[in-house]
Amino acid sequence: MTIPAVIERPINRQAGLAVPADAVSIAGLTKVYRGARGQSAKPALDAIDLAIPRGAIFGLLGPNGAGKSTLINILAGLVIKTTGKVEVWGIDIDREPRQARAAIGVVPQEILIDFFFTPRELMEVQAGLYGVPKAERRTGYLLELLGLADKADVPARTLSGGMRRRLMVAKAMVHAPPVLVLDEPTAGVDVELRQHLWANVRDLAAAGTTILLTTHYLEEAERLCDRIAIIDKGHVVACDTTAALIAKIDEKTLTVTVDRALHVLPPSLAALGLELVTPCKLVLHYQPTLTAIGNVLDAIADAGLSIRDLGTEETGLEEIFLHLTGSGGTS
Repeated sequence: MTIPAVIERPINRQAGLAVPADAVSIAGLTKVYRGARGQSAKPALDAIDLAIPRGAIFGLLGPNGAGKSTLINILAGLVIKTTGKVEVWGIDIDREPRQARAAIGVVPQEILIDFFFTPRELMEVQAGLYGVPKAERRTGYLLELLGLADKADVPARTLSGGMRRRLMVAKAMVHAPPVLVLDEPTAGVDVELRQHLWANVRDLAAAGTTILLTTHYLEEAERLCDRIAIIDKGHVVACDTTAALIAKIDEKTLTVTVDRALHVLPPSLAALGLELVTPCKLVLHYQPTLTAIGNVLDAIADAGLSIRDLGTEETGLEEIFLHLTGSGGTS
């Protein structure tokens, strides 16, 4: 199904706003929560600068307590920042808070729906809350898009967990926001639903919606996101394209399968850093900028071995994350 271009809300047309280069612009954003009695206040966000390009799928990663939720809640108007400037779709969240909230849709981690309403009723109520005229409502279309058309008129309490999460995505899209925040959208869902949601995200971005995605599935961020920011202890520790981030750690792995079993690795190969992991398989962890793979392959041949198969593996996003944060998780 082809997703139509993002519907520009009347509130933006009345304000005469130009389409911004950055869907979200953050400068010097700081949030300090007041400490408990006898404890000093600590910043949840500390002078963050961040720009999310229009139309991008932007990943926001960080360990527990890094400040991801605080940042999202500030964008959504649920938390008041301490200092700094934030614009959503070119709208300052301080000067025009209602307009800024109309430009963003948020899908929280928690399932927040009234289980006694049907999906269709929930969508209509949500559209009414955002002032979407009936002629512009896309209830049937969004329910079909998220695979809920056949459940449109059954009580929401009968929906499975995955269906409820898809309904949350549909609700966040009723006012056609140009910016959509997905906070752990695939947490706890099965592989098939995750793939379906990934396809939806790609289609939405292709149609012009800017996606801000938080996830603890590093594979998800690596496959979906154009750009990724990693925050830790309230600071942005990395922000770049996904490919550029992965390239920053100069490490690859070479795996070579040879034609005969070895009990001991020849000294000439051990000197190059090769390891014997099985009788016929050699592995080398190397830096591409410092190691000439041709020389390694020549050394294997000089040792009287023939290569039956070989492959290389790039550094992944998980290694980048661990390198920058020293953490074992991103939730």
